[in-house]
Amino acid sequence: MKSRAGLCCCAIVSAVLFAQSPARTPDVPFVPTSQDLVVEMLKLANVNKDDVVYDLGCGDGRIVVTAAKQYGAHAVGVDINPERIKEATENARRADVSDKVKFVEGDLFTAEIRPATVVTLYLLPNVNLKLRPRLLAELKPGTRVVSHSFDMDDWKPDKEIDVNGSRLYLWVIPKKAADK
Repeated sequence: MKSRAGLCCCAIVSAVLFAQSPARTPDVPFVPTSQDLVVEMLKLANVNKDDVVYDLGCGDGRIVVTAAKQYGAHAVGVDINPERIKEATENARRADVSDKVKFVEGDLFTAEIRPATVVTLYLLPNVNLKLRPRLLAELKPGTRVVSHSFDMDDWKPDKEIDVNGSRLYLWVIPKKAADK
């Protein structure tokens, strides 16, 4: 039979080890979207100063920063990697848009996204598919979703364009069946 002190010690060691390891690894590797594609993604979504743009898996924050700087939108970037969040925050400071943007270290599958009027993605097909039910359930009808390179299987885009060999997809969240 283990002693109470032994169980307590094991619990403390487990808690320390858990606290030092990340909750989980990123779902996709960090591959930045080129600046010309960032601009085309935001154009495709018809971003304007009244929008709230969310970039899920924001990396270095370039989509968020561009939405604020070029379009006057408020924007939020979500990334699970704390190094990317630091880099994105510094990029926003250098671009002088810190008052219009926010970066959240978090999981794109659990982060609050309801305020978004535009959501941008550069993920992988399986991640897009896993995220799709959440987008449809939580985003308001009319919210625009733009993905770089990867579609959402049988959810056909409202618009699809080619930019220098890269595919961009746009979906508009439909009116919910219960609202019809």
